[in-house]
Order: sequence, then C-alpha cells, then structure tokens
Amino acid sequence: MMNSAGAQRGLVAALAFMLPFLSLVTLWGVSLSSFLFLGAALVYFKPCRIALATHWPQVRWVAAAFLINFLFAAFCLLARPETTTGIIEKPARMVLAISALALVSAFRPRRDALWWGVAGGAFGGALLVSFQRLALDMDRPGGLLNAITTGDVLVCFALVALAASIDLRASGKAAWMAMGAVAGLAGAMMTGTRGGLVALLPAAFLFARYGRLLGPGRMRGLVVASFALVAVTYAIPQSGARERVAQGVRDVQSWYAGGDAYTNMGIRLELWKGAAALIAEKPLLGRDFASAKRQMTQRVGEGSLDPVVLPAVHFHNDALHALVTGGTVGLLAWLAILAAPLAFFARRLRDESFAPALAGMLVVCSYFCFGLTEVIFWSVKASLLYALLVFLLMGLCLNTKEKDGK
Repeated sequence: MMNSAGAQRGLVAALAFMLPFLSLVTLWGVSLSSFLFLGAALVYFKPCRIALATHWPQVRWVAAAFLINFLFAAFCLLARPETTTGIIEKPARMVLAISALALVSAFRPRRDALWWGVAGGAFGGALLVSFQRLALDMDRPGGLLNAITTGDVLVCFALVALAASIDLRASGKAAWMAMGAVAGLAGAMMTGTRGGLVALLPAAFLFARYGRLLGPGRMRGLVVASFALVAVTYAIPQSGARERVAQGVRDVQSWYAGGDAYTNMGIRLELWKGAAALIAEKPLLGRDFASAKRQMTQRVGEGSLDPVVLPAVHFHNDALHALVTGGTVGLLAWLAILAAPLAFFARRLRDESFAPALAGMLVVCSYFCFGLTEVIFWSVKASLLYALLVFLLMGLCLNTKEKDGK
C-alpha cells in the first residue's frame, strides 16, 4: 500500500502514461488501464470522493451524459427480449472511466506523464504499421486492431501530441512531442486511412483560431510542418494516399451510376441507404441490431438492397448506427457524450488550462469525424480510450485551474 503523496502521485502518473503508450502495441493495454484506474480509485476512495465532490459543479454535465448513455443501453436491454447483455458493457465501462478524473483530481500528477505516453503510443503504433507495410508487404496494415481503428487512433494521438508540444515549449521538450505528432500522422497514412484524416479539418481550424496562444513562431512552424506532412505524403505516388482518395471518388461515382457496390465506398453507401429506410420505420427508439440485420436481409431478398450489406457488423456511420439501434433518443444519448465534454473543454480554452483543454477538444472532434465513415464506438477499446482520455484531460484542466500542474 502506498501511503506517501509522492508515491500516490507517481502511481497515477504511471497509469496516465500507460493508457496511450500501450493502446496500439498490445491487445490488452486499454482494458487493463481501465481496470487499474477503477481499482486505484476504490483503494483511494476517500480522497477520490472528496476531489470529485469538490469539482462536481464543473463536471456534472459530462458525468450525466455518460450516465444517460448507460441508462439508455440498460433500457434497451430490458425492453428488447433479443438484446444481449453485451450492449451495456461499453457504456458501463465508459461511465466507470470517471475514476480517472477522480484520481487525477485527487493526486494531481504531472501533465507530461500523459503527454509522453501519447507520443510514445504514436511512435509505437507507427513503428508497428510501418513494419507490417514495409517488411510484411501488407497493403492495409492495421497493427493489432484493424487498419481503420489503428489509423484513427494514430491521428488522434498525433493531434494530442501537437497540443502537448504547446504545453512543453518552455521546457525544451516540445520537439519530441512534434516528432510524436509526425510519427502518428505518418503511421496513419501507412494504414491507408481516409476517413480518419477528416479530423485534420477541425484540428486546423482550432489551431488557427487559437494561434495567438501557441507562443513563439517556432511553435506555429511545428504545427504547420506536421499538417504539411499529410500534403507531402499525398503528393508522393508511392505512398498510395492519392490513389486511395481517387479510388474513393470513383467508388462513389460508380455507385450513383448504378455500378458495382462491392467497393469500400459502395458498401458504405448501400448500408446508409438501408439504414435510412430502417430509421424511417422506427424513428423514436429504433430496434435491436439483430432485428435490423433481419430487415436488411429481407430487403436484399426483395432486391431493394445489394447483398454486399449482409456481412457488415455495423452501419459505418456512428450517427446512423445510433439512429437505427436507438432512434432519436439513442442519437441524442450518443451526441451527449460528445457535446458535453466539448463544451467543458471549450470553456477552458480561455484560461491557463489551454493545452489540456485544446487536447480534449481535439480528442472529441477527432472521434466525431472518425464516426462519419466508421462506427468508432463499436470497438470496446476505442470507446474506453475515448472515455479515459476525456476524463484524464478534464482532470488536468481542473488541476491547472487550481494550481499550475506542470
């Protein structure tokens, strides 16, 4: 049992570092981190309870959003006989991720523990997909997950590393964070991700909007150089990025012209077409996914949908998936876990907690963008990573507002 304040602070710092560092290079890193955060919060229940109660007025709406998301999942489990208990695992564990906020608020670890973990995670993930691409000759390397999720997480880490570089500019360690950002973006390009790179658009807006707070001109140069990497990679034919974008355009054109739907974008468009029909039938509360699959199979038999939709395990769009399986209520529950943290971080962009608040906004905006062409919250690992990062960054913002946590 650790009794000294320094040891407790070091423990929480180690957990904050471990979460992003292990997330892409192990199959168990995110889940293990979630259990360790929860276990540590239970061991140190009293200081965590006091810290959470102290900050409750600032965090209650975010906590309520995650709780509502869980309660709606529990309602669906009770109201739909065919729904399995697996439906509540992700929302339940996301609610329990508030333990990370309680620990960070109680023991105030150094912010750079999380920053180094993010940079290390970006390096590790980039090295893994580079090995798969160059040594194993995999066309779409996906690390230990899959190409889409790995590419998305690498983009997210790259953007958080850029925010971290702002925080560490006075210490002379900003260049390491910038290199982590470059590694994350390079690794994402290796995976062949297209949808994940959409997150660079709101990120560019945020960096431009708050450019005056970036500090010296060299910091702006680091940010610009990181984004320029994507443009340079796109311009190099050997990277395959330009061809994948062009292929996506051809897929869309072919689908609208009545051509082959068995393409990456054709499958998505066909799924979205089917989702729209299912949503129109049950717009308020939706239906369980098993029922949705049966309806899709029936429509394929009738000839109104292409058979390419049958193997799909989700609808390749977070909002549409939420509407199909939860209706308008489900959509609002999903939007709440994005909107509430976004509002929290936006309020703190104007004070001394700029860097962790900016990182938080980048995480939320990234996940929203990832969900445009993928159901990023389908994955337990990606869902837990989102919740834990959000609550960790919220805790760092609150600590900074009370006292400089560097």
